[in-house]
Amino acid sequence: MNDFQRQGPLRDPASYPQWTQQLLRQCQPAKQQVVAHELFRRMAAGTLSQPAMRLFLLGTWPVIEQFPLYMAQNLLKTRAGRQRGEDLARRYLVRNIRVEQNHADYWQAWAECYGITMAELQAQQVPPEMHALSHWCWHCSANDELLLAMAATNYAIEGATGEWSQLVCASGRYEASLPEARRKRGMKWLKLHAHYDDEHPWEALNIICTLAGEQPSSCLQYQLQAAISKSYSYMQLILDRCLQLDSDNRHARHAANVCLTGSK
Repeated sequence: MNDFQRQGPLRDPASYPQWTQQLLRQCQPAKQQVVAHELFRRMAAGTLSQPAMRLFLLGTWPVIEQFPLYMAQNLLKTRAGRQRGEDLARRYLVRNIRVEQNHADYWQAWAECYGITMAELQAQQVPPEMHALSHWCWHCSANDELLLAMAATNYAIEGATGEWSQLVCASGRYEASLPEARRKRGMKWLKLHAHYDDEHPWEALNIICTLAGEQPSSCLQYQLQAAISKSYSYMQLILDRCLQLDSDNRHARHAANVCLTGSK
């Protein structure tokens, strides 16, 4: 009997098969490279430079804007009544596609706090490596089987995003750095992901385990690990590029201050 049906709490790793618990442990180092990234630490402290913040908002936009489309492509892979895992996925995807569309609106409001227009978001004048994550998400949603695509998007990306959003929101320093007139709406995307979306990746994991069963092949386990880890790695590419810009700006400001001090 290969069927899986969770018995324990949704958000407890012990509620899932041993292979799943091993999968989470294997992916944890790559996940930590994202959720504990120095870029988010600087953002949380309110010290991230405006150019780096703008690059982050611009470069991440394609994933935010396209996320409902990834889910729609996965929805097309389901058939009602064919398999319990597909039925769970169908309900999950239908319910959350509209939610993700609202999140795109909230991201736009966040970008407006930095003077970024919709035209700039659409123009995507950013370094090419920042497009890797959206290209990967589109590829796996269009081509891979349902559980692999959901692992890469709904589990990996939503899960890591919930954690780094909590870090940015924790102290209130970042919120205080936004223009007061735009602050409430500008923080909505962050606060939703920090407080309200935390069950979404666990629901996705439950669906993945239901589709995979208690004893999936070693090949499928490897494919799941690869799909999740690639999403984390492509997320890190965006963060590293923005952090480099921030560090360059810091060095430039320091050099300018040294020059000014030396000229006196």
